[in-house]
Amino acid sequence: MNRRSVFFATAGLLFALVPALTYAQAKPAAAAPAPPAPAKWVPPQKGEVTVDFWQGKQTNVKGEIVSPIKVKNTSKGSIALLSVEEIWYNTKREIATNGLYRHRALLNPGEVIEFQIKSPTKPNLYSNMLMFKHANGTVKPTKVPKL
Repeated sequence: MNRRSVFFATAGLLFALVPALTYAQAKPAAAAPAPPAPAKWVPPQKGEVTVDFWQGKQTNVKGEIVSPIKVKNTSKGSIALLSVEEIWYNTKREIATNGLYRHRALLNPGEVIEFQIKSPTKPNLYSNMLMFKHANGTVKPTKVPKL
């Protein structure tokens, strides 16, 4: 009789543990997306570089003209210290006001940046012009309808 109770106790314990062990097994995890590859360092280009740019509609916000701009590097090398200056002229064709944006990081080939240039507003503003520069030479900008 003692053997019989040991047998039933062992069988009951076995039946209790089998489902718990099957559910406790780790299922293979779904493949996690690979981390983004680190950006490659591309040496800055010297001389003339080319960029595409898109200029949005200017708005007047609290005494400032805000101009949204997107720039894409279309040259083979990176661009170091890109700066974009917006110059506003009055009705007498004199410089009335200006605003400046400086991109301190390297702008790699194919990379797009988006920024705003803020210029103080003045009376009798007539037209504006964008001037692009970089640390190692000149910039040849091309205006595109969208980026």
